[in-house]
Amino acid sequence: MAKPKALILSGYGINCEEETAYAFQKYGANPEIVHVNDLIDGLKKFEDYQILAIPGGFAYGDDTGAGKAMANRIANNLREAVLKFVQKDKLAIGICNGFQVLTALGLAPALDDQYGERQSGLMANDNNRYTCRWVHLKTGSKKCVWTKGVERLYIPIAHGEGYFYMPEEKVKELQTNDQVVFTYTKEDGSPAGGEYPYNPNGSILDIAGICDGSGRVLGLMPHPERHLFFHNHPDFTLLKEKYLREDEALPQEGEGGKVFKNAVNYFSG
Repeated sequence: MAKPKALILSGYGINCEEETAYAFQKYGANPEIVHVNDLIDGLKKFEDYQILAIPGGFAYGDDTGAGKAMANRIANNLREAVLKFVQKDKLAIGICNGFQVLTALGLAPALDDQYGERQSGLMANDNNRYTCRWVHLKTGSKKCVWTKGVERLYIPIAHGEGYFYMPEEKVKELQTNDQVVFTYTKEDGSPAGGEYPYNPNGSILDIAGICDGSGRVLGLMPHPERHLFFHNHPDFTLLKEKYLREDEALPQEGEGGKVFKNAVNYFSG
């Protein structure tokens, strides 16, 4: 079967497109980095791809709020095309700044199939600081295509506006519909309970990632593309010594790669 084609969105201020493209390529997709202006000008078209990835970064400098300018750029010029894309049997992911764009566009959670209607948002971190650290995540959605067979992840975050928020009644609906994909936890897997640094931003119910009702559109604040190899782990040198002393083979893969592997397998399985 032909490799699925992944559209890796690029634009002014996005800075994770190379890593994201590499992640898809590593696990068997055919990625192409495409500037948003080429989509607007018709030089590239959504229908030619099976996967849409909106990477992390600071689109348009986040000058009007994280992800808002990029979301407006897409909504004002590509609204129908992107809505059509996510409602087909295709996949989409928004990572960090991309998650902020997804929520602003109403591509997730899209409760009651209301695609294009904004229902959630990412607000300033509780500590009012840009925060970089590694976090423990637990997966909680059985319907999400991207997390099939994944129970826990250890991957980094890097954001200033990662506080996930929805009105209380909508959060309950999100839980009922099995659309809470990732939650922040403590190292032992117990709930973060809103406690810093385990929950690094104060997100309601420790939510770190959500999906749409189909499970094909995923948005998350942490960066899976930054843990593709064992040596990306922040304790790599310590763990390496441990494996060597116990005469065990060194792992090669990082935990974040599972997300991209699932996306590619969706089209080959």
